[in-house]
Amino acid sequence: MPPKDPCQKQACEIQKCLQANNYMESKCQAVIQELRKCCGQYPKGRSVVCSGFEKEEEEKLTLKSALK
Repeated sequence: MPPKDPCQKQACEIQKCLQANNYMESKCQAVIQELRKCCGQYPKGRSVVCSGFEKEEEEKLTLKSALK
């Protein structure tokens, strides 16, 4: 059995929040920030649930360097 994802709890909280709020992301910003905070505590690749945020950050960096 693979080790438990360190940010799984926060990912589940996002899903609960989205379901409770008809998938309106704007109503779940606090929970999303908690997941981002958790993801920032671990090295890249450590948390599967953080992979979307990691990809988003890479795309931002690529865009910034392209604009220079």
